[in-house]
Amino acid sequence: MLLAAGESGRAQQMRAQAQGLEKAAERATDPQERQRLKDKARQLKEQSEHAGGTGKPDIDPM
Repeated sequence: MLLAAGESGRAQQMRAQAQGLEKAAERATDPQERQRLKDKARQLKEQSEHAGGTGKPDIDPM
């Protein structure tokens, strides 16, 4: 199954946002804010994987 260009682009954008949130979490001084940012980054990564943005081809081994 091939992905539409918009789907993979959206997944890439979500991963980029997740990376930005992770960097912001590293800089955060408030522990609650740090955890909130980490949680949001994790959610975005999961959503990008479900959107088909893992970068791996969808191959049926048999």
